[in-house]
Amino acid sequence: MRALLTKIEQASGLDRFGDRLQSVVQGVLRPQRVRDLLHGVWLGHPLHPAMVQVPVGSWISAAVLDLMPGQRRAATTLTAVGTLSAVPAAVAGLNDWAALARDQRRVGLVHAAANTVALALYGGSLAARFTDRHNLGRTLGWLGLSAASAGAYIGGHLAYKQGAQVNLSVADLHLISDGWHSIAELAELPQRELVTRKVDDVSLIVYRHGDEVTVMLERCPHQSGPLGEGEVRDIDGHVCVVCPWHGSTFRLNGGEVVHGPSPNDQQVLPTRIVNGVLETRLP
Repeated sequence: MRALLTKIEQASGLDRFGDRLQSVVQGVLRPQRVRDLLHGVWLGHPLHPAMVQVPVGSWISAAVLDLMPGQRRAATTLTAVGTLSAVPAAVAGLNDWAALARDQRRVGLVHAAANTVALALYGGSLAARFTDRHNLGRTLGWLGLSAASAGAYIGGHLAYKQGAQVNLSVADLHLISDGWHSIAELAELPQRELVTRKVDDVSLIVYRHGDEVTVMLERCPHQSGPLGEGEVRDIDGHVCVVCPWHGSTFRLNGGEVVHGPSPNDQQVLPTRIVNGVLETRLP
């Protein structure tokens, strides 16, 4: 399976279809507020993996009930719940997929294909159950669960091996040693401009507004974009930094994500001024 998934990551032949689908998804889900909703910006956590719990849980429960006598109605109900709830979960997944890197999108296509097969099988299972062909419905349901399990395995590879929609910047915290670290003389920091500094080879951005100073990890949580090269904007009364790669936007006074595709907040570090020197440490 490892070798197969590595081949999928490198399968450039998938790009022709993947690039077209990406354009379609971005065109249909064009409003920023819709994309932010589906990314899970409001939740501070990717929405897609939370949504898939409903169809997966329903389908697994239906599979168990299909092994028990007298549970046809309950199994049919759970199959219906799982099938219907899989649709919005798929839309959220497509929204995340469209913002990924090309090698991630290749694996994501196969993940989506497996889940589409599962959804089709469960649709057939539901139709069979509604027409009193319960043996066929059970068989199609078990096949659908197998396809969904394969899709889940590929989704795990996408998230845990390829880092899709996980916070890619937070690992930098583990490279910073304990204690306070000097960054710069406060008087040398320009007003309302992003400045990049390093602590233990970890890149940080520094932003001064009056006597208030923000120190934030510089790598964007989404795809490690350089926030130090980003644009500073005022959004809804908050000063924010916009990632130059994909547009993820974070408040500079707290790190909260304002716009995706990142669903995760950016880490802000504590600061203090000692004898005119700005210092920072781990949270």
